[in-house]
Amino acid sequence: MTDEELRIRSYLEAQGAKLTPAAVIDKVRAAMADLRAAADAVPPAHFSERPEPGEWSANEVLAHVVAAGAHFGTAIVSALDNRPQPPPTEGRGVEGAPARSAAEWCDLLARDREALFARVLRADPLAGLERPIEHGMFGPLNWRETMLFMRIHDLDHAGQLKKIAAALTTSRTA
Repeated sequence: MTDEELRIRSYLEAQGAKLTPAAVIDKVRAAMADLRAAADAVPPAHFSERPEPGEWSANEVLAHVVAAGAHFGTAIVSALDNRPQPPPTEGRGVEGAPARSAAEWCDLLARDREALFARVLRADPLAGLERPIEHGMFGPLNWRETMLFMRIHDLDHAGQLKKIAAALTTSRTA
């Protein structure tokens, strides 16, 4: 792991141990609000347009966030329910993604996350912490750390969406 990845992993571990599940959920919800605001800033007529060759469109960014959220949400529920972890996902969630609006993607994400949050809040806060959830970059995480990773992931992609919005807005007015 790079120094940055080690720093993030340390944050996930420390905050996962310190925060209550309700506090973690509040942080994830705040990140989701930032993600939605960033997505809403992308010009709707250009939502599926890539700002540069080789870069993702806003549509692809949100397809990825929703797919990653579904994968890690399933992994969290599996840990809480003492079930085997789901297999690793193929691809990044952008392959063959349908064209949707920012609102449609964000509503899908909210629906999935609210179901996850309800399940987490029903669980014993200490249940399943010994059941690892594999992350390709950060290694094994417990379910609380994985929830916090979802927050960081949302914030990272909110930043990406802000850059896309700026690029598409600038290129349209120039």
